[in-house]
Amino acid sequence: MKKLTQFILNHSKKVLFFIILGTIFNLFLIKTHFNIETNLEAYMPKDHPAFIYSDKAEEMFDIRDAIMIAINNEKGIYNEETFKKIKTLTKEIQKLEVIENKEDVLSLYTADNIKGSEEGLEIEEFFKRIPKNKEGFVEIRNSVVTNEMVHKRLVSEDEKSTIIFTKIKDNSFSEELYAEIIEITEKYEEDGIVIHVAGQPIIEGTMTVLMPKDMQTMFPIVLLLILIVLYIVLRSFKATMISFMVVIFSSIWTFGMMLGLDIAIYGPSSLIPVMLIAIGVADAIHMFSHLQLQIRKHPDWSKEKLIVNMNQEMFSPVAMTSVTTAVGFLSLLTSDIIPIQYFGAFTAYGVMLAMFFSLIFIPAATNILGLPKALQKEGKKDVFSNYSKVFAISIVKHRKKVIITTIAILLFFGFGISKVWINSSMIAQFPDDNPLVITDDFVNEKFLGTTTVNVILESDEEGIFKNPEVLELMDKISTEVALNHEDVGGSFSVVDFIKRMNKVLNENKQIHFKVPEDKDLIAQYFLLYEMSGGSDKLWEVVSDDFRTANLQFQLKSDHSEGLNAIISSIELYRNEMKNLGIDINFAGSGYKVLVFNDLVLVGQIKSLAYSFIIVILLLSLMFRSFKIGLLGTIPIFITTVISFGILGWLNIPLQTTTALISSIGIGIGIDYAVHFIDRYKLNAIETKDKALTIAETMSHSGRAISFNAVVVILGFLVLTLSAFKPNISLGAIVSLNMLTSFLATITVMFVILYTTNLFFNNNNK
Repeated sequence: MKKLTQFILNHSKKVLFFIILGTIFNLFLIKTHFNIETNLEAYMPKDHPAFIYSDKAEEMFDIRDAIMIAINNEKGIYNEETFKKIKTLTKEIQKLEVIENKEDVLSLYTADNIKGSEEGLEIEEFFKRIPKNKEGFVEIRNSVVTNEMVHKRLVSEDEKSTIIFTKIKDNSFSEELYAEIIEITEKYEEDGIVIHVAGQPIIEGTMTVLMPKDMQTMFPIVLLLILIVLYIVLRSFKATMISFMVVIFSSIWTFGMMLGLDIAIYGPSSLIPVMLIAIGVADAIHMFSHLQLQIRKHPDWSKEKLIVNMNQEMFSPVAMTSVTTAVGFLSLLTSDIIPIQYFGAFTAYGVMLAMFFSLIFIPAATNILGLPKALQKEGKKDVFSNYSKVFAISIVKHRKKVIITTIAILLFFGFGISKVWINSSMIAQFPDDNPLVITDDFVNEKFLGTTTVNVILESDEEGIFKNPEVLELMDKISTEVALNHEDVGGSFSVVDFIKRMNKVLNENKQIHFKVPEDKDLIAQYFLLYEMSGGSDKLWEVVSDDFRTANLQFQLKSDHSEGLNAIISSIELYRNEMKNLGIDINFAGSGYKVLVFNDLVLVGQIKSLAYSFIIVILLLSLMFRSFKIGLLGTIPIFITTVISFGILGWLNIPLQTTTALISSIGIGIGIDYAVHFIDRYKLNAIETKDKALTIAETMSHSGRAISFNAVVVILGFLVLTLSAFKPNISLGAIVSLNMLTSFLATITVMFVILYTTNLFFNNNNK
């Protein structure tokens, strides 16, 4: 390391030139490749059996999440004013380039009204022309109220709202389309008439808009905060600016690499700059803290000697902490969630870049700009050192109380872990007062729901879904699941077509709104439907050979607990369906969310296990002792238990973002332990005196990690300014984690280190 540092000092200007040149190149990559991905489909592993099947079913039945445009008129919808808006808005939406065909826009103006007549079955629109008198609206209202396929589905029960379902081409939603839809709908709003836009694509579109704003808000704040705190703890403008540039370079180079490889920015990826600024500054703090102490201790040393000493003394702990931190994040590669994999890989890359810039840029910049001033003038009383020594002695004196308190805390938060639950709800990522949440609540209150779960029923027998026994079982499932779960707004399937046709072909009497007992009659109904010019809506719920059916449930919430309960209820009918030769499978965005939940949980467990094992092995190799490997993980073990315990006790769900807590806690928290153990070992070898070792270690390493903790905690607290609730939770909990790791290092781990006599046996080896 001495030779490398000497080379850096001899070629400092060239080193800075190439670093700046590389930074400019990476800025160019960021500018030319900037791309944000919020489509939930992009989060899913394409080779997962559940997603492969779901994609197949979605293609068969044209299952696509719809944009829902709700028109609300407090005076009621059955008037010329509202009907004009329904008609013109439907036509305008149909003209959008992302609409494949006009039938993809379903409203009261385009929906089929299945009726009976003397000739048989008639299928026509509810209206072509807007009625000119009250009687015309009364007639349409009667048609809607008596049509179970439309009432409450397209028109609210209070008759003040109606909805337009809009299916768009796959992967065609963009920020521009979102803006265009909002612009179109706003034209139709006026006094007394409000238009609400909801649905999964709108949620994703809103995230596309808010995510860059979120980054733009947090990034400058965390930069300013880090600058201020760095100056306070280092008390040197030179040291502050050099440390600041380390994290700036790390962030730019990381994003340059990611975007240069054409990897889009996902939700978790947007946190990388804040992470690297909070994490990357740690190396610089430790290096400058050491340098400033050495300047005070050895005022006669030359600048060159001080810089060489800094790199030599700090190379091992900086390298060790960087590697262990990177391992903590690389453990996320075990997750099946693609954005989490990218987050882990590129945050680890950024951490290693921070190490590189700390060991290369800091010596070069310090050589050119000059040494920072010492933290304490020679001969002046070092208050921090005195306090730290008193603290060290006090902790050792009360070590039994420290251990007993720690065990009690672990038991309390360990029980809280049992309460942790997973929720991949998209809408739950927004604060309750967000307009999107308010709109989603409105649509869920007025209509059947904004979330769908598709139950795919498959058989080898052609025409099985013309069998009355099968259709009655489907009807039973629909009815009972809706009765048992308040989140279920309603269902839609081939049964709805049969029951409707049976009713209208039998004098429109409600008693006939049921599945006929005659299979041949059912087949005849379907033939009549096709001959009467029915739309393709039938083929969205049953295949043309009647071997496969799509039973669709509409839900008023996308929360995972409710989805799981509904899926479990449907599973209860698996054996009954199996007896009829039918298999039950699931598809659609609602089901994918549940599979996504399982992947988040499994990924969390795997990343935790792998990161702990690898960190123990790395520390064991670094310190050549398995005992020290175990000892070093004590702070992060305590932190992990407390962080998940807090999630459980505060009822905060585990989500894509909060699932990162364990890797962040391990990745960052291990730094404190490594620096502390390394300095403890050096002091033990040098002094061979336990009392002096604990005092010197606490005043040297304790100082640096306390500075580090303050910077990291404040950096993560910036996340509480985010527009997304999971980011707010993440910022608050990780800040608490860093405080926990810091305190656990200088208390619990310190006590065990002292009690076990490590480095004071076997000739201090």
